[in-house]
Amino acid sequence: MNGQNRKDIQIGATVHIVLKADQRTGNLTTGTVARILTKSHFHPHGIKVMLTSGQVGRVQKIEEL
Repeated sequence: MNGQNRKDIQIGATVHIVLKADQRTGNLTTGTVARILTKSHFHPHGIKVMLTSGQVGRVQKIEEL
């Protein structure tokens, strides 16, 4: 899953996000979702989340169970 739909992301899910500082390079950070920050149901660049580590970024990929 690509992380553009809010309904696909759940708190506690393992996701790969791109941090604001890494947008040019595309480096991904892996972590567990603590909060979903985007209110809309869809975002073309990915839903913005906060990880349990406190890092904030847009979801690029959701780990399958």
